[in-house]
Amino acid sequence: MVLAGLALHNGAQAQGAVYKCVDDQGRVEFTDSARKGCKALDLPGYAPPAPPRASAPIPAVRPMSPQQAASAAATPASFPRVDGAQQRARDDDRREILNDELRIEQKKLLELRRDFNNGEPERQGNERNYAKYQERVASMRDEIGRTERNIEALQREISNIR
Repeated sequence: MVLAGLALHNGAQAQGAVYKCVDDQGRVEFTDSARKGCKALDLPGYAPPAPPRASAPIPAVRPMSPQQAASAAATPASFPRVDGAQQRARDDDRREILNDELRIEQKKLLELRRDFNNGEPERQGNERNYAKYQERVASMRDEIGRTERNIEALQREISNIR
């Protein structure tokens, strides 16, 4: 069982051979070092890593001049370009969609706050158990928080549109 866990676990990879050791009391131990009473295991699908190769040293990174940085940031000639008027139309459409979403989220927040009633929403008939009521109040509080974060994100997104 432990062997299956070792063989299947993606995070732990042995750096060499795996040995199964059995002591005098019959206890089994798996290790990466050979000792008396240990046998090397042939694990299917496991190949020990190749020894490290000697490689050339990594060259130091030199800072770029402003001209080099500008040319590196330039888009390739084959990159598709969008006409300025077409981009403005796309931005306007995006702004309109985001504003619609913002209005929907603001309306939803008003309704949630009304139903929440400052942390004391009206109890429902199926909430005879107070724990159920508290659970619903907590979920309402979470939903209000989520909606407020959505509104903030939408407002940030709208302000980022040119």
